[in-house]
Amino acid sequence: MATVRKTITLSASQDAWIKSRIADGEFTNDSEYIRDLVKRDQSQQDRLATLRAAIAEGLDSGTSDQSLDDIWTAAEDRATNG
Repeated sequence: MATVRKTITLSASQDAWIKSRIADGEFTNDSEYIRDLVKRDQSQQDRLATLRAAIAEGLDSGTSDQSLDDIWTAAEDRATNG
């Protein structure tokens, strides 16, 4: 994996926070901590995009002619039976 060197500016309290996370043994250095934050953000954005697409699909599908009980039963069946 190719790497790119970045220079960032942090406040003293942000730097102290990162140092505390390293001292706690969660990360070995500043770069590892920042890379973890970026990976988490990417994952969160992917989940958010998936959710937005599902919401749009639901809105675009229009009003259902099924009752709430029918919808609930179908959802429970999918959850139970895969």
